[in-house]
Parts: sequence; C-alpha cells; structure tokens
Amino acid sequence: MLIASYNPQELGDTLIVIVAQDTPEQAHTVRDGIARIYDAATEKTLGYNFLEISKILPNIGGNGQVMLTVDDVAALNAALEDAGFNGELVADTESKFIVGYVKTATPHPDSDHLLVTETVVDNDQSVQIVSGSPNMQADIKVVVAKVGAMMPNGLIIWPGALRGVESDGMICSGRELRLANAPQRPGALILPDDYEVGEPFDFERGQTIFMAQENA
Repeated sequence: MLIASYNPQELGDTLIVIVAQDTPEQAHTVRDGIARIYDAATEKTLGYNFLEISKILPNIGGNGQVMLTVDDVAALNAALEDAGFNGELVADTESKFIVGYVKTATPHPDSDHLLVTETVVDNDQSVQIVSGSPNMQADIKVVVAKVGAMMPNGLIIWPGALRGVESDGMICSGRELRLANAPQRPGALILPDDYEVGEPFDFERGQTIFMAQENA
C-alpha cells in the first residue's frame, strides 16, 4: 500500500506518503529533509514526509492525492537511501475505486439499519462491506472504495468493523465522490447497467451521471 498527498497551501513543499495504518504510539526520525514515521513498539514504518519534495520530483503539482508513477517511487527510494533510510517504498498504481456488484445484502446481526453485503470487485474477488445506505440492496452496481483508497475529503479507507462485523472497503455515494449535482443526502450511488464490474471507476465520466438522470 502506498498513499501520497500534496497540499502546498497548507503544508508547504511536503509530500506525505503513507504505507500503513496509524498506531497509538508513534515516533519519528528526520534526516536530510525526510521524516520517517514509525510504530514505536515494533519499529514498523508507517510513512514518510518528504519536506522538500520539489527537489526530488520537480514536476509535482496538484492539491490532494498524488498518483505516483513507478519512476516517481524509484526517485523517492533513491532519496531515502541517500538519507540513510531503507528504500522500501513499493509503487501501487492500481485504482482503489472500482465498479462493484452487490451480490447479497443481509441484515446486520446487531443493527436495525446496517446491511452486510457481499460485493464483487476486481478479479472476481468478493469483499464483505457493511453499509448503512438507505437504498442498499442486492443486484446493483456501485462504486467501491477499496482498502487503501483516499476519498476526495482526505479520508483513508482502512480495514475495520461496524458493530462487530468486519468491513473491508466502502460503498460510496455520489456526494462522497464529489460528483456534479449529486444529491446531498445519504444513499449509495447506483450505477447504470453499462458500467462493467471490476473496472476502475471513471471519475470524469461519473461527473455526468446525475446530469443524465436529470435529463432523462
């Protein structure tokens, strides 16, 4: 897993790279403008802050999540090694927003409004996702934010549990995806039938979904 974000207005010329979920006790080491954040108990790396990233990646830009290429990650690893750290970053170029198919949706054993879904994502893999969307049901196509996804608001999707039931991912609403004209209320985005299960969700195409519904 590798999640990168860049927000020059708030954080200056700093690239934040996350490789593992936060732990209660953290420590950090700074060398040559690079901060390594790690679990104080296990010394497992949680992430790195590259404090002058434009010196390493001169063409970096944007505001929010940054999709790093294989060459970008190689440059970061070289900088880590020059600073005396391990060049341990692994490129992750797969989309984390996938067109999914809700195969089943059954009542949560400890909730009157949550449903436990079996949802097919990419490579015919099924994941269990707990959903509170009022329109959740079986036999619909949806957008799944897989574990490791960064939502448009900066929230990172980690493995978790809702009322004791494991949930690996999130079924998204149009509002959560910040799609144009999306209803500002809870409810999963139900995709048209011509979306292919397992394909990466096309955000550009997605901006027209609610426009098309209005004109239908």
